[in-house]
Amino acid sequence: MIELEDRIAEPEMIGAGLRRLTAPNPSPMTGPGTNTFIVGHGPYLIVDPGVDDESHLQALIDACGGDIAAICLTHRHPDHVGGAAWLAERTGAPVCAWPKAELAHYDRPVHVDRPLIDNEILTVGEMSVIVRHTPGHAADHVAFELPAAGILLAGDALMSDATVVILPPDGHMGAYFDTLARLEQLPIERIAPAHGHILEQPQQTIADVLAHRRRREAQVVAALMPDELRSAEAIADRLYPQLHDRLRTMAALQVQAHLLHLAERGRAIDEGRGWRRTE
Repeated sequence: MIELEDRIAEPEMIGAGLRRLTAPNPSPMTGPGTNTFIVGHGPYLIVDPGVDDESHLQALIDACGGDIAAICLTHRHPDHVGGAAWLAERTGAPVCAWPKAELAHYDRPVHVDRPLIDNEILTVGEMSVIVRHTPGHAADHVAFELPAAGILLAGDALMSDATVVILPPDGHMGAYFDTLARLEQLPIERIAPAHGHILEQPQQTIADVLAHRRRREAQVVAALMPDELRSAEAIADRLYPQLHDRLRTMAALQVQAHLLHLAERGRAIDEGRGWRRTE
């Protein structure tokens, strides 16, 4: 017998032709879990099937009456693509993702039947979905705009109650700044992130994230000296003094992403044994 706490909740209606079902993978990095989105009125498009959990994936199939036209991935991190192979095998739906010649450290291998193209329009029943290439968190990251609903399925480009992690080299801070500037121009009314709740003020949210990233980069610059070498780890310890030990490596990589971005603009130099400021 299935205990009450083990049951998968019913998909939640987010907007016309859009439902959300959160995968059962809560953690400090994923928040309440990875949001899977069901797009359309039949046939359906699945965005980010989430982890390889049979109950979650079967709930998606049941919610769609088995009529899944495609499985679209925002990127290849395991909490987003873990269930893709199982779902594709059970439904025959093709897996669609941004092409990637070589997997990055945090990627999960997945067979892709159809590569996605920037600004292409996918049609699912009577609904249109616009593919937006949004690198930064990952080189292959895409978001999906639903113009009729005014909603952006943002994947990990934006999150609620948390800062998106940029882990080089696949994650790129400069690309993330460019992505945020691009998203700021979209005519969207709400953002549906892959983790957490709906963001109801998209332009303000994006502006706040941009401001936060600029402040953080300024703090990294301030932590550098022109005549003394400092490591990303030392800078991270200074910027995140209360951080749990489990997250210190992640914080150092985040600082590294800022340092690389500064180096690209001639404001910092990696001397091999540490970083220094150029001004």
